[in-house]
Amino acid sequence: MPTINPITASLQAPVVLDGAMGTELEKRGVKTNDALWSANALLTDPEAIYAVHASYFQAGATIAITDTYQANVAAFAKLGITHARALELIKLGVQLAQRARDDVQPNGLVAGCVGPYGAYLANGAEYTGAYKLSPAEYDDFHAEKIQTLLADGVDLLSVDTIPNFAEVQALTTMLAEQSQLVPTWISLSIKDPQTLSDGTPLATVVEWLDHAQAVSGIGINCTGFANVLPAVQLIRAHSEKPIVVYPNPGDVYDPVTKTWIAVAHSQTFADVVPEWLAAGANIIGGCCRTTPADIEQIAKLLKK
Repeated sequence: MPTINPITASLQAPVVLDGAMGTELEKRGVKTNDALWSANALLTDPEAIYAVHASYFQAGATIAITDTYQANVAAFAKLGITHARALELIKLGVQLAQRARDDVQPNGLVAGCVGPYGAYLANGAEYTGAYKLSPAEYDDFHAEKIQTLLADGVDLLSVDTIPNFAEVQALTTMLAEQSQLVPTWISLSIKDPQTLSDGTPLATVVEWLDHAQAVSGIGINCTGFANVLPAVQLIRAHSEKPIVVYPNPGDVYDPVTKTWIAVAHSQTFADVVPEWLAAGANIIGGCCRTTPADIEQIAKLLKK
């Protein structure tokens, strides 16, 4: 990854990421409690996706993550959607984010979202890493989607919620082989502040990512607030790359009903973001169950 890329350089400064897509789509009447999750809206209500992106840019986000986390050829194929149409839907996810950016925040960036194989399984495996594929199978699953996002003109790649070290290794190899490179972060799904969801020591994973030239940043996402500070401290102890954090507020995901169970929250982003910044976090936003109001809160803090 060329270090002179101006986008890569900009990620060193505090940057505001957007928040949850599925949560906001649910408020707009989009069905999300199935294997496609928020990607349902690509089929049923694309303008709702545009509206969510616009709301986050209006709240102060600088980066929008495309609604393609659960959008992959294999998942669409299960519904009888052709290969060509599946790629069109991934492209649509990029176009909606780009249009919202152009309309609301022309200086904003669009990050193409790549979810883990565990998300495709739709059984909560993105929080356990309990699956095993060969490097070639990971390549078959991820490579075409990554190439499609790059061809569609994303500014960045956001590789999200990766719970499995073998998948991390396969992805870094795959990214290094792309003929087109953009700044890319890999964000991890963790069991606790010292451990990847599959049980691998987090320090081992961070050291791997630190040496991966195709990886511009290292992140954690969709974990509760309490895990963020110690995880950021651990990452910073092993890497000088930009750190990306986008937690959920602490609610609990039920993989059977594919819904979130609300938990009482004792802290807000205003309480915790200053210490995350002090520990070395560079890019801060929200994951599942966060809202534009949360992102506005983060944006106000980062402006200070």
